[in-house]
Amino acid sequence: MSDRTRFVLDEKQMPTRWYNINPDLPAPMAPPLHPATDEPIGPDALSPLFAMELIKQEVSMERYIEIPEEVQHVYRTYRPAPLNRARQLEKDLGLPEGVKIFFKYEGVSPAGSHKPNTAIPQAFYNKQEGIKRISTETGAGQWGSALSIACALYDMECVVYMVGISYRQKPYRRILMETYGAEVIASPSTRTNAGRHVLDLNADSLGSLGIAISEAVEDAAMRDDTHYCLGSVLNHVCLHQTIIGEEAIMQMEMAQAEPDVVIACVGGGSNFAGLAFPYYRRKLDGKSNARLVAVEPKACPTLTAGEYRYDLGDEAGMTPKMMMYTLGHDFVPAGIHAGGLRYHGDSPLVSLLRKEDAIEAVAVHQNACFEAAVQFARTEGILPAPESSHAIRAAIDEALEAREAGEDRTILFGLSGHGHFDLAAYEAYNAGKLEDYDFAAGSMCEGA
Repeated sequence: MSDRTRFVLDEKQMPTRWYNINPDLPAPMAPPLHPATDEPIGPDALSPLFAMELIKQEVSMERYIEIPEEVQHVYRTYRPAPLNRARQLEKDLGLPEGVKIFFKYEGVSPAGSHKPNTAIPQAFYNKQEGIKRISTETGAGQWGSALSIACALYDMECVVYMVGISYRQKPYRRILMETYGAEVIASPSTRTNAGRHVLDLNADSLGSLGIAISEAVEDAAMRDDTHYCLGSVLNHVCLHQTIIGEEAIMQMEMAQAEPDVVIACVGGGSNFAGLAFPYYRRKLDGKSNARLVAVEPKACPTLTAGEYRYDLGDEAGMTPKMMMYTLGHDFVPAGIHAGGLRYHGDSPLVSLLRKEDAIEAVAVHQNACFEAAVQFARTEGILPAPESSHAIRAAIDEALEAREAGEDRTILFGLSGHGHFDLAAYEAYNAGKLEDYDFAAGSMCEGA
């Protein structure tokens, strides 16, 4: 076992291809269905919204897909991302030498999260096809920030429909997007039919990712110069994020360690996929026995309380139906600060792995997550995003469980981004004003 704390690859060691899990799935993927006819849809039906290369990646059965040299060039401005051993956290938790915690840190990107890993190739492929304008949605703002940066790099317009509660909670994310040239609109808005419909039903709607997706898709469908980009859920998005796990495998080898458990937070699923999918392949190759654990909020527990069935990806019914774990496309979760984890469904790929028991899932409350985030910040010096705090909570719980059981355990978790734009959430936690919501109870928890 190496005594080092930080494990950094040279940029020449950065992976040059993405891992595509499609050919290695434990069961066949159910096809997406047309929202009106329930008939399976093919690539042509998606071409008005997505770049054709992204559609090809969505259905590809090639195990590896080469990263374009132009995308690699941009990646290298912030990749490879570091992998650290959390030695100070280990000490604070009183862990024995046999219990080790590592984290893969994606907060070093220009957007402060993992999201540029897919924003950059999505913008690149659309630019290649002559698209001049991109519409999208964002929850907490990490995805909107990443796509704003990518569109600026490729000289494209960007319009972002930001979930209303996050728009109000996180003004600095909005300012960041606008500084990169994006137009940011609070969703639901009066700009689209989908937004106006929601506001007619509830003028005080907090908004949801499902609603914001409806608005962004409608925006793209109405203009020939515009395509839509999604920051999670879809196969090609999960594909692009696998550079995280591909790097992590090499870095854990540098650390002379193999994880017993791999943990990442999950909202739509791309962050979890990015770290876990390459380890799933490693398990198939007989090189790993790691448990793969997805962590979600109790206020929006899709993998732990949702139904596995076909559902729409948006509130207005403009997107295809996908087989996934879902709480219902019209579900509007409580206004928790982990805005990126408030999606009603999950990636069909992640959902299938969950259905086949290839991965585990746990749900946690936001106060417990912020407690873990503050402990991590005070020991490791990095302020985590509220989304990332879910993985930290689960990692700490795993470590304490191993300590009490007298077991050795090597834990790897994904720190998907920093929390520099989430200080209002930390202020609320520090003041004892954060509320815990339990989806199963349907109301605020006792004693929150």
